[in-house]
Amino acid sequence: MPKRYFKKSNKTQRIAKARINLLFRLAKEHFREDSKLSDKYVKMARRIAMKHKIRMPSSLKKQFCKSCHRFLVPGANCRVRIHKHRIIYYCIGCKHFMRHPVK
Repeated sequence: MPKRYFKKSNKTQRIAKARINLLFRLAKEHFREDSKLSDKYVKMARRIAMKHKIRMPSSLKKQFCKSCHRFLVPGANCRVRIHKHRIIYYCIGCKHFMRHPVK
């Protein structure tokens, strides 16, 4: 017998989205003092999104590395380039790069 998946209620999804936004705000605030704490906030936000099956907005997706899950700050631990109608984010920690199209 196949497993049944139940949709989470709108209230829990709303709370989860608020927590994700709060964690990214905290990661941005605490990056200068402790970058490892910022990385931990990003990992927690990802776990919440996966648990509640919520898609993160593209603005938040661009703020962390898909490979090592570090919080990215251009100039500090991330290199940003524009090449052939794409924005390229290059993580200096794991040498992974992400390409995002420009409209």
